[in-house]
Amino acid sequence: MKALINIDYTNDFVATDGALTCGEPGQAIHDKVLALTKEFYEADDFVAFAIDKHTEQDPYHPETKLFPPHNIEGTDGRLLYGDLEAYYQQIKTAKTVYYTDKRRYSAFNGTDLETKLRERNITEVHLIGVCTDICVLHTAVDAYNKGFSIVVHQAAVASFDQPGHEWALRHFENTLGATVI
Repeated sequence: MKALINIDYTNDFVATDGALTCGEPGQAIHDKVLALTKEFYEADDFVAFAIDKHTEQDPYHPETKLFPPHNIEGTDGRLLYGDLEAYYQQIKTAKTVYYTDKRRYSAFNGTDLETKLRERNITEVHLIGVCTDICVLHTAVDAYNKGFSIVVHQAAVASFDQPGHEWALRHFENTLGATVI
């Protein structure tokens, strides 16, 4: 069994005026992110949305010192980017669709995503979204450590740091044994 994990494909990470945007690289993968989401949903595979959630001026969160405020609870910056938000609104009540808020880079850290995957006997996770070298990478490392097979869709991941993006793609394959397609 397989699942698609859509990581942080939100306005703040992708839109031109997003608070911590990948900009054009993130926008360029929009159609592939949407197509893969539709493909997995229509095949009745599990589709998870793991979305960064922060509170404004949180002095206890380590990202406060590293990045500008982003994906703040209750803002449009947390909405899924482009046509993905409207599609999610159409499918969000399906039993195969799951949305989880995350407060750290990995989609597994502090969430019940692993439980949801194990309940469904999912052994293979497909990763899409942003940023390749931050949240996608940390999710992949955790997936590896938890024993999941990993597939990263190269045409559906992006970063604001092109050298980091390229390094992460090599790391997925060479260190985590992931399939990069």
